[in-house]
Amino acid sequence: MKISAFTFIKNGEILGYPFIQSIQSILPIVDEFVINVGQSEDDTLTLIQSINNPKIRIIQSTWNDNMHDRGYVYGQQKMIAQFNCTGDWAFYIEGDEVYHEDDLDKIKASMQMHVDNPNVEALVFDFYHFYGNANSYLDSPGWYRSEARIIKNSVRSYAPDGLFWLVLESNKKGRYPKAKHTGARCYHYGWVRSEEQMNLKSEKVQKYWGGEPVRIDYSQMDQSIIKEFSDTHPKIVQDWLPKEKGVYQANPNYQLTSKQKKHRLMIKLEKLLNVELSKKHYKLI
Repeated sequence: MKISAFTFIKNGEILGYPFIQSIQSILPIVDEFVINVGQSEDDTLTLIQSINNPKIRIIQSTWNDNMHDRGYVYGQQKMIAQFNCTGDWAFYIEGDEVYHEDDLDKIKASMQMHVDNPNVEALVFDFYHFYGNANSYLDSPGWYRSEARIIKNSVRSYAPDGLFWLVLESNKKGRYPKAKHTGARCYHYGWVRSEEQMNLKSEKVQKYWGGEPVRIDYSQMDQSIIKEFSDTHPKIVQDWLPKEKGVYQANPNYQLTSKQKKHRLMIKLEKLLNVELSKKHYKLI
């Protein structure tokens, strides 16, 4: 079994991504790591080159700044990297995602278990969405609780906006991949960066969705979905994490949006009916 990993990144340094830690977190279990580096305004490329690992293969690309339709540029850049993978599996990791060293054997064992099963097209992780600081994460159906991050390289797939895969059974119709769970978690740190970095990201990338920059204010959040994290973070990212103590405290006077009110109702239904209602871009088999 050969395992490929892949990612794409642009302006990772100035936007505050822990992209070096992200790459290094899964390097031990992959045979190659394809990294599509967009033309950047910082030292993203140099920093990746400094990892100096023979498993890493770098592709340099220029983004189409005229494409403003629903994040399709992200789908293009993701697929440029994926199409260059040569393994049985293609393990996608985003620049703000990190995996725990204690889970690596479990992840690799899951790939080994399902590599020859034609009914399993993808593998799924549960997610920690850290928010505000390293001690807090969000638990709500409005924040996807699980997602496919590994797909078979023999599956005819594409990512329309970089966020998920569709499998093509014909040239005109796509469906979500059939998946099994790895039993492991993905540690998502995008919302732990400073508000300054998050707002710079909004300025840089919102145009690719055809919109104006959205002002990020961490305090504008439903406190009821902010939960305390009491486990351990991956060792590779611990020096990068902010050092605040305690659970992040949102603005107590914050007025919920209609969408957040809907999510609160969904949480009540989840508890009442013992179901999980967050959006899933895969079909669990």
